[in-house]
Amino acid sequence: MITLEHYEQIRRMYHLEEKSVRQIARELGCARQTVSRALKGDQPPAYTLNKPRQAPVLGPYQTRLDELLQENKRLPKKQRYTAHKLFELIQAQGYSGSEASVQLYAVRWRKAQRRPATFLPLEFEPGQDAQVDWGEAYVILKGQQQKVQVFVMHLSYSRRTFVMTFPAQKQEAFFYGHVQAFEFFGGVPHRLSYDNLAAALKPLVHGRVREEQRAFIAFRAHYLFESHFCTPRQGHEKGGVEGSVGFSRRNFLVPMPRVASFEELNQQLVQQCLRDDVRVVDRQVESIGEAFKREQSMLRPLPGRPFDCCVTRTVHLNGYSQVTYETNRYSVPVEEARSELRLKAYPFHIEISSSEGVLATHPRCFGEKQDVFDPLHYLVLLERRPGALPFAKPLRQWRENWPASYHQLLRRLQDQWPEGRGVKEFVQVLRLHQQHPASAIEQAVQQALSYGCAHFDGVMHCLQHLGEPPRHTVLLDLSDRPHLAEVGSQPIDLESYDQLLEKVAQR
Repeated sequence: MITLEHYEQIRRMYHLEEKSVRQIARELGCARQTVSRALKGDQPPAYTLNKPRQAPVLGPYQTRLDELLQENKRLPKKQRYTAHKLFELIQAQGYSGSEASVQLYAVRWRKAQRRPATFLPLEFEPGQDAQVDWGEAYVILKGQQQKVQVFVMHLSYSRRTFVMTFPAQKQEAFFYGHVQAFEFFGGVPHRLSYDNLAAALKPLVHGRVREEQRAFIAFRAHYLFESHFCTPRQGHEKGGVEGSVGFSRRNFLVPMPRVASFEELNQQLVQQCLRDDVRVVDRQVESIGEAFKREQSMLRPLPGRPFDCCVTRTVHLNGYSQVTYETNRYSVPVEEARSELRLKAYPFHIEISSSEGVLATHPRCFGEKQDVFDPLHYLVLLERRPGALPFAKPLRQWRENWPASYHQLLRRLQDQWPEGRGVKEFVQVLRLHQQHPASAIEQAVQQALSYGCAHFDGVMHCLQHLGEPPRHTVLLDLSDRPHLAEVGSQPIDLESYDQLLEKVAQR
């Protein structure tokens, strides 16, 4: 073995002192082949073993270790032999060496069995291919840290990426992510590549052939793209989107966004995707935006209308005028009691309808066994049962957010009509929310209170005249009409009213 010092000395003697290989070998007492090897290499030769070191203690047990390690490949992952267990097994057979030697042997054995991964470089034509995948991230939503599901579509040619977040990886969210991505790109790629996603494929029963979901086939038929499903556990087959998921999480969602809604979060992500157009991807000579300009014209055109991204179910009303979907209960107007209704579950909202049209729309709840009320649905019932106002669950949260003028109006009405009419009048005011914006009603209530007409008719009158310019009263000048000067100043004769009452009594 040539030491580093000998390596340097040989090169100096040959290049600087101009000595021959034979002379250097004679002076240093080494073989000429050794001198030649030192002169051929640009780097000092590394130390290598001609043959593995002997393991006199472990040697007799290596065959048994090989058998156990080979068996490990066939065992369930969570029940395989650990290095410590291997040590215990051969120790029971008489092994007297250290556990560290067994651990080192196992590591070297696994490395020797591992085949280095090699990948084929891929090249795509503009508009021909895109890749789709899901990821996860955390955001601060309404002041609370929450895990969100990140939908990513990545154009393989230009590397342009669309990112959108959802509360859950539902099929309707999967489709809606596609629709928004297609609109963002201004067209549809000819082929989309996927993992074995449950939203697109049925569960695998036997064999390797996966059957597509009927809803996915309908969605694909609407946009006329081809689908390709990658080999299980072979992420490199769609490495573009795998990298985009990580890139988006590190660059678009760090630090954790603080937002009030998914709508706000997704608007921010769209802007991030647009700003990413100026980036030049590794091994590319132009920016993402420049490549996309050529690719966009090669995408398929969008259909005339977007796909209706929802799950449709037939539902039935319970005794509280609610329908149930995924354990959560959603209210319906009590006057719309039907035996059978249709519910559509969209990614962010629920729509309930009958054959005559939409009856109710609610934000979608992703909790369990929750009540989602629209207080307006129960006002007709409350008008018939005014005594239930303090205990009405559908109104509880809404009541907490009423402006102060509403509470003041309710107190005045209850003081004026304590027997229940006051609450009925107030419920009539609340029903105005079905046709008018809340801000207008609040302003009308404030005006009615200030004018001293604290009742439904007064609020309605103020509401109808909101926005009208104020009327200024001008005194009438009667100087040129002296004969009218005394009109309206005569004393009133109340006896005429008595005569009127006598005539009414005679009827």
